[in-house]
Amino acid sequence: MRIAMIGTGYVGLVSGACFMKFGVDVVCVDKDESKIDTLKAGKIPIYEPGLDALVAEGFESGRLTVTTNLAEAVDRADAVFIAVGTPSRRGDGHADLSFVYAAAAEIAEALTDYTVVITKSTVPVGTGAEVDRIIRKARPDADFDVVSNPEFLREGSAIEDFMRPDRVVIGTDSERAQEVMRTLYRPLYLLETPMLFTRRETAELIKYATNAFLATKITFINEMADVCDKVGANVHDVARGIGLDGRIGRKFLHAGPGYGGSCFPKDTLALARTAREVGAPVTIVESVISANSNRKKAMAERVIAACGGSVDGRTIAVLGVTFKPNTDDMRESPSLDILPALQEAGARICAYDPEGMKEAAPLLPGVEWCEGAYETMGGADAVVIITEWNEFRLLDLGRIRTLLRQPLIIDFRNIYNTNEMAAAGFVYHSIGRPEPATEAAPIAEKVG
Repeated sequence: MRIAMIGTGYVGLVSGACFMKFGVDVVCVDKDESKIDTLKAGKIPIYEPGLDALVAEGFESGRLTVTTNLAEAVDRADAVFIAVGTPSRRGDGHADLSFVYAAAAEIAEALTDYTVVITKSTVPVGTGAEVDRIIRKARPDADFDVVSNPEFLREGSAIEDFMRPDRVVIGTDSERAQEVMRTLYRPLYLLETPMLFTRRETAELIKYATNAFLATKITFINEMADVCDKVGANVHDVARGIGLDGRIGRKFLHAGPGYGGSCFPKDTLALARTAREVGAPVTIVESVISANSNRKKAMAERVIAACGGSVDGRTIAVLGVTFKPNTDDMRESPSLDILPALQEAGARICAYDPEGMKEAAPLLPGVEWCEGAYETMGGADAVVIITEWNEFRLLDLGRIRTLLRQPLIIDFRNIYNTNEMAAAGFVYHSIGRPEPATEAAPIAEKVG
């Protein structure tokens, strides 16, 4: 089979490379010539573990190619995926579908034989119907079907999510289109991956409902962590206690500074907006949006309180700025609220992130970027952990003590054991966990 993937962003490039691995001939299309040139040069414009090797394999095998020529790619394709961006529209929070509709119009002009046009982008209910209308208006003679096939890829583990998904959702009433989609996903069918065939509108809503529910779980455990802080309970034990209930499940019950990224913030906003427009407001989701926004803003106040009520003139070492580990994505990261607030309060920020500093630098002016975790800490008054990269989990605590002016760590990801930190002589603040009553040992004399 041959497919065209319109858009070489996160979803398009990962999906195209994974379909190539299934034995499909894939052409990835993008209007951005510099992005295509970068890919042809063997460089990946995004960070996703394993993607560089997978793309290189595709190029070497000849089953994966990239181009700016949409018409040529569509002309030879059995299926065309629309995988362009749908950012939040400024002003009202609704998904900006201009790129989706522009792609549909271009696809219409290039159609020849029967083609399945698939919306892979995250889109509100009714988008598939509008894509269908756009194509039929431009090409009433064209033979095609429009299908919704939402993605459920997590940044940092997207390839595994594509290759071994929990389910594949396909929205179409056309038996002909269903057969094409079954053929495309046949390798997953052989692994007994559940294939859910629904109406197009249902498939579109499943994507938004999924992300809204996960965002709700995150926000719920974050608020439970606040309760734990007040009553002396441990949010880890609370999460385990409720997560062992099969009706609830363990995943997405990790307290932290709030959710971010490319999906949850914009998808919850878009769902809330759509629901309001159709007269069925999702007030739970609206509350989640508000609570998450307030939480990210409140994290800076936690740092200030831990520093005795003021960070004016203080140096704060920051570990991790991306919204999650194993990605360079800075979209809606809690650090974008926390760091500017600390700077406004008079703090000097020295930060390090294994992959995100290039993306973060223009978004966080005035931050001093360092080459490693320990480099951020020389003479710092406190360490703040925002992103739980694995390399931050086993830092040399003795070395940290010699670097800091005072042994103070504020851990927004709960990656260290409270008792061990107390035993090592640190004043250690985490999220939703009781702090051992102990006095910090004196700071070791600096060497050199």
